[in-house]
Amino acid sequence: MASKGKVLLAMSGGVDSSVGAGLLLREGYDVVGVFMRLGTPDEAEALAPAGACEARPGPQKRAKGCCSVGDAADARAVAAELGIPLYVANFRRDFGRIMDYFVDEYAAGRTPNPCVRCNDWLKFGKLHDYARQLGCDFVASGHYARMTQGTKGPELRRGVDHDKDQSYVLFGVGRAQMGRMLLPIGAMRKADVRALAQELSLPVFDKPDSQEICFVPDDDYAGFVERRRPDLVKEGEIVDTAGNPLGAHAGQHKFTIGQRRGLGVARGVPLYVINRDVATNTVTVGGRDDLQCARLEVGEVNWHRGSPDDGETFEALVQWRAHGVAAAASVTWFSDVDSAAPSFAVRFDEPQEAIAPGQACVVYDRDEADLVLGGGWIVSAERA
Repeated sequence: MASKGKVLLAMSGGVDSSVGAGLLLREGYDVVGVFMRLGTPDEAEALAPAGACEARPGPQKRAKGCCSVGDAADARAVAAELGIPLYVANFRRDFGRIMDYFVDEYAAGRTPNPCVRCNDWLKFGKLHDYARQLGCDFVASGHYARMTQGTKGPELRRGVDHDKDQSYVLFGVGRAQMGRMLLPIGAMRKADVRALAQELSLPVFDKPDSQEICFVPDDDYAGFVERRRPDLVKEGEIVDTAGNPLGAHAGQHKFTIGQRRGLGVARGVPLYVINRDVATNTVTVGGRDDLQCARLEVGEVNWHRGSPDDGETFEALVQWRAHGVAAAASVTWFSDVDSAAPSFAVRFDEPQEAIAPGQACVVYDRDEADLVLGGGWIVSAERA
């Protein structure tokens, strides 16, 4: 059978990308795996072929997170089992951009999403350049999302398993890359992925999913930020919505919008973080009603469909957290003629809770709820 083309598959050492490799082989693609060394402290191996490595009996013990040396060993074992070449690409220097972004966003009082940025800049950005160097026709990953062909070109859609759907974190992939993008497990459910991994004798079939950000494996985001920006550790006030002081904190970067626990203050009723003011190093807390958001301004837009007309308003579904629920809203499109940078505003049909500047805002079609239209980054959130 003639090959359908050569695919560079991002292999993390997890079950999803491993099964993706097996599926692509079954479908007749020529598969080349690549493990991306990113940001964990124990990684120093440069670009090197690893296709002849010896398979190991099972997944390696590793620190929490992903892209560790243990994950690399798992990827090697899977590649050996499937008989495909595996390269280890040292993207550590490039990944420094992701970590800088993460710290800068917290320092600026915004809520970052490094996983989305990593997909945009590295997995479906720089990795496409690397694929061309290897003569690959496509780039693939083990994300739970689907690529389909529509009347206007390639379309990004939710994965069939909505509990695992990752279309949100892929919204930033450019249209030029979408035509060369394969998502082999997007039509599968997680339980079926694990079952197929066992059927294929892949040693990672029961490996736990990674939940943490790879460069913050201990989940201590504030500690990571402080090690890079010790100047942020300074006392400030915690105030209520009227500006009355309630207590003190050791840095606004330690808080997130919607946070309830660990505030260090009490008033006999539940309190939530509703604002972080970088200029005054002040954290404002209030009741749950104070978290309600009616309108968003969104910039740095990446749109998958034809751009709407300036001032055009249309109904859509809007999602602002990776595992959140999309809410009904009207979207108004703006074209900045001077800078050629489009933006849009979102007005929710009903106010939504705990939305923060810096989060990604992804727009889905109102009629075809699994279809990604595009998205951008929240510049401001207007309270209801």
